[in-house]
Amino acid sequence: MKKSVLFFCFFVVLLNFSCAQNPENKVSTPQTVPFDAELFVDDLQVPWGFTFLPDGSMLITEKNGDLIRFFNGKKTKIANGPKIYQRGQGGLLDIELHPDYEKNGWIYMSYASPEGDSKGGNTAIMRAKLEGDKLVQNQVLYKAVPNTTKGQHFGSRIVFDDKGFLYFSIGERGERDVNPQDITRDGGKIYRLNDDGSIPKDNPFVAKKGAKTAIYSYGHRNPQGLAVHPKTGEIWDNEHGPRGGDEINIVKKGANYGWPVITYGINYSGTPITDKTNMEGMEQPIHYWVPSIAPSGMVFITTDKYNGWKGSVLVGSLAFQYLERLELNGTKVTRREKLMDGIGRVRSIEEGPDGLIYVGVEGKGIYRLNPKK
Repeated sequence: MKKSVLFFCFFVVLLNFSCAQNPENKVSTPQTVPFDAELFVDDLQVPWGFTFLPDGSMLITEKNGDLIRFFNGKKTKIANGPKIYQRGQGGLLDIELHPDYEKNGWIYMSYASPEGDSKGGNTAIMRAKLEGDKLVQNQVLYKAVPNTTKGQHFGSRIVFDDKGFLYFSIGERGERDVNPQDITRDGGKIYRLNDDGSIPKDNPFVAKKGAKTAIYSYGHRNPQGLAVHPKTGEIWDNEHGPRGGDEINIVKKGANYGWPVITYGINYSGTPITDKTNMEGMEQPIHYWVPSIAPSGMVFITTDKYNGWKGSVLVGSLAFQYLERLELNGTKVTRREKLMDGIGRVRSIEEGPDGLIYVGVEGKGIYRLNPKK
């Protein structure tokens, strides 16, 4: 019997004895759904992120570098966007408005940036204002180093918490044995900044010599979903595991999420990464997926427009090309539902100011989920 098969058998046994969750927590397909999906914005290739402006228009990032404003059925490209490094998973990525956007006009974006002395690129955060069809007052707030020509694991989701702090993720850039566990290096981290890019005085590693002081938590692999819990204000993330072991975590100040020392996943080849799924001083996920769904966008549902959905979480699956809804009891996932099965790679999800859910799908566009009457 091959070693990979032996390890797989051991891994299944290990999961059955894990205290993190019941491995039989399978996804189900509901007989009826409370919505009809309408293609609201068509002809988009990789709508990595989108947000809503107060006038009802949308700002949409395309991974190829296009920033698009969609209003009354018309798309307009916005000029003077950031210079991007487009390779693999890299490009123009997430977008978010400042919580006081109507007062200050700041728009925040994450992207793979080629700026720096070495070849390649790494994740950067910038802010700018919209003047007509052009970005102005562009300011780079953070740029990860060093650049690398690798095309994977840029992370890049952005959220603001209820205190106005800016959080963003940077994946470990394919350097799992170097970056995630080292707080003196970028990559494999969740970061926290003030809205102007300065470092909050109470960030966990501000007094640590040599540390990247923007770091809020570490030991992550590739977080591509961030969402603020509507009641607790906590930051939740979802992140890609390897083969198995995608996770949902609650992001805690200074916490270590274990990658690659602990994981519920294995190498893509079927060989082990580690035999450890938990270790003292490292956080456990509140949920993990085996097999991997390749999670991306993530949102808490606060609207009452979809019968029985309020309080649950929506997560996009890139691998299996569906939208997943997770019902929660506190921090425990009690039910998984597969929605829009086969729709395509679900990249981004938002709850609009109209209380409706919008879903960005690669190669198609942005769907609006219209509640059934």
